[in-house]
Amino acid sequence: MDKNPDKGYVALLGWSLNAVEAAEDFDRRYIVVAPDWAEDYCKQHDIPYVPWNFERLNDRSMEIAQTLKDMGVDVAIPLFEETVEWAGAINSLLMDNPRLLGQSMLMRDKSLMKRRAQLGGIRVGIFEEAHDREDVMRFLRRVNQTLLKLDGDLNDPIHFKAFDKAGCLGHRVIRTPDDVDAIPEEEFPALMESHLDGWEFAVEAWVHKGKIRFLNISEYVTLGYSVHVPASPELERYRPQIRQQIEKLIRTFEIDFGFVHPEYFVTSDDEMYFGEVAYRPPGFKVFELLERVYGFNAYQALILVFDPKTKEEEVAAFFPKEIEDAKCYAGCFGVYPRRRVVSRLEIPEETEDHPYFESHELTPPLEETVTKRTAFGTHWGLLFFKGDDPKQMHALLKRQEELDFYV
Repeated sequence: MDKNPDKGYVALLGWSLNAVEAAEDFDRRYIVVAPDWAEDYCKQHDIPYVPWNFERLNDRSMEIAQTLKDMGVDVAIPLFEETVEWAGAINSLLMDNPRLLGQSMLMRDKSLMKRRAQLGGIRVGIFEEAHDREDVMRFLRRVNQTLLKLDGDLNDPIHFKAFDKAGCLGHRVIRTPDDVDAIPEEEFPALMESHLDGWEFAVEAWVHKGKIRFLNISEYVTLGYSVHVPASPELERYRPQIRQQIEKLIRTFEIDFGFVHPEYFVTSDDEMYFGEVAYRPPGFKVFELLERVYGFNAYQALILVFDPKTKEEEVAAFFPKEIEDAKCYAGCFGVYPRRRVVSRLEIPEETEDHPYFESHELTPPLEETVTKRTAFGTHWGLLFFKGDDPKQMHALLKRQEELDFYV
């Protein structure tokens, strides 16, 4: 597509083929900033590219910001958790706004994030930082003492989350001293928090000039396994409250532009509790699911709200009407082998023959022994479903947990 020089020039931080294709088909100039293993692919396909190693922090770290500034880039867009801080640092230089770096640090450090939320009057559970296993034991004891647990009662769980990992990585549920012993040294320091009984859900909100321009509610069927969009009518009835919460979050974190992906709980008495917030696209291909449901490209939407040169009319014309314009429900399930030893991939007939089944991204196993799943672990691939009935979608995603895909 022809690029419009009057619109912004954006840098995509991190490698995502879907994001690159979306940028290619959009009317803005773009450049991909990715590790050097992406170079050959970019050369072959004429993708504008600058190499950068996001894992190395050193004296040259500001070099990438200067490089992009010299090229005339207007904004850097983080595609992954690991690039959020880099985007904050780069944008603070490109936009001459040092606060953007501090803001990105809040988005990366789960403990700072909770404190900031609390200062803004947002409800959070009890939380503390842990520097070693002793801290975790103390917190587990104290939480259960507070809940008036007696000797012999089953402990209420606490959650343990590595400070700066994305989503379910480094997330453990701790109930016993054995669980505490199993935490590897390298996951400290971490955030610990009390367990909230409630319905957990996620939100995807595109923000332009401090206002929400499109808000999706993603319903988790089982955290770490499955999600569908839009949410069921039972969860959607909370939309006005959820919108208020996200507006409060945007004010508290002083977000003027871009995209937020927060997670919340709604408890049995209809109270909303904040879990965490990310400043990058969600996992489980939710952007791709939204395209199936609404027909708009969520990566192009990302570029639109990040670009400082975007006009109000363009934003208004781009987004569909929430819920009203939804054509179906789209769901995604992350497969994890249920057996310890596997030899081949075999899609169950009941999954493949289901009218809602669309496609999968599973590959044959590379090794036979399945590593024990620590914490929530990483899925081996995704299944995609699409249909009209949210109850059937929910039941179908739940059912996949009982099936073997690797045998």
